[in-house]
Amino acid sequence: MDLEQPFRGSRAIAAGLTTRRRLRGPGYLALGRDTYVAAGAVVDDRVRAVGAALEVPGAVVAGWSAVLLHGVDAAPRSGAPVELVVGPRHVRRVRPGRVLRQDVLAEDEVWDVDGVRVTSPRRTALDLASRAEHLDGVIAVDALAHAFRFDPDELLDHPVLRDNPRGRRRLVAVVADADARAESPPETRLRLLLRGAPGIAEPTPQLVVVDDRGRDVGRVDLGWRRLRTALEYQGDHHRTDRAQWRRDAVRTTELAAAGWLVLPVTAHDLFVDPQGLLRRLRMALAQRARELGLSP
Repeated sequence: MDLEQPFRGSRAIAAGLTTRRRLRGPGYLALGRDTYVAAGAVVDDRVRAVGAALEVPGAVVAGWSAVLLHGVDAAPRSGAPVELVVGPRHVRRVRPGRVLRQDVLAEDEVWDVDGVRVTSPRRTALDLASRAEHLDGVIAVDALAHAFRFDPDELLDHPVLRDNPRGRRRLVAVVADADARAESPPETRLRLLLRGAPGIAEPTPQLVVVDDRGRDVGRVDLGWRRLRTALEYQGDHHRTDRAQWRRDAVRTTELAAAGWLVLPVTAHDLFVDPQGLLRRLRMALAQRARELGLSP
């Protein structure tokens, strides 16, 4: 038993690893009823989810907490309550920071992730797509489908939706907008912003760029092959990580040598000024079409 990870105090005592008195001392942090972690551990959302699962025996971590435990970075915010599926039973005492859901999961819908029972990627995607806000649902499906290589359309045939018409309507809309090629939540958000935007043709996600000799130059986040123009989302790490910054510079030069224009998109563009981004992009694409002698 690794006491640097969340653990049940009663089990650690029975194993002779600690005592009840020590658990109450400064060496451990209490996460919940009979659940602890060594002092000094970073109590992030993952640790909170594992601790909550230990506190409710037999529970299955679900929702955004399951996305996190599957190693996928797609949750819309940190500090959200931990969602636990407890089957048909009724659990009376619910601690703050937990949301319990009565549901029955098939055997193949529960995975063991480092000793914690977690809803499978497909079931997690289905749950979020049928209950979350549309954009968040698409982000969840894109991220999980990309990480675990499944087709979002597979979610449409799940039997749990037969008795949930509202959930099915949500799911159908999410799947229609989902694309497993997306490699990050901002990329999904950007693609949906561009979808249907007046004057902007829908770009291709993860477009492979080749030069005039047929040499593979690389993939771009979103691109228009006809216009030889790419959109690349520049997260903070592209600015603060010197190695990443150098790679970006080399990549932009290689794309330029292949005749491609790279338009960077920042978090400010996407989250603060999306309409300004669309306006600038519309102008840039029109100018690019004129440069290449293409019809609008």
